[in-house]
Amino acid sequence: MAKGKKSKGTTYVSKGEVGTNRKLTNAIRREYIENGLRRRLNQYKALRKGKDVVLTVPNPNKSDTRARFIKERVDGKAYLKRMASTKSVMSS
Repeated sequence: MAKGKKSKGTTYVSKGEVGTNRKLTNAIRREYIENGLRRRLNQYKALRKGKDVVLTVPNPNKSDTRARFIKERVDGKAYLKRMASTKSVMSS
């Protein structure tokens, strides 16, 4: 087997955050997701900056019980272009 490249040791790599309470972290995440307004505002802010956003919407196919929600990816740059074109149409 071939050997991998050895590191030069010139850069520092963090070992990450140690000692976080997973139950607390999960509770905070759950509360954030359940609060739809704050999440939607953050997604809208990200779209206005041109970032990609994944929107979670209820599945229109109610008989599909395995996937109650589906994720739709929205391209932030395309969103900005669409908003720019609608603003120019609305202003004239």
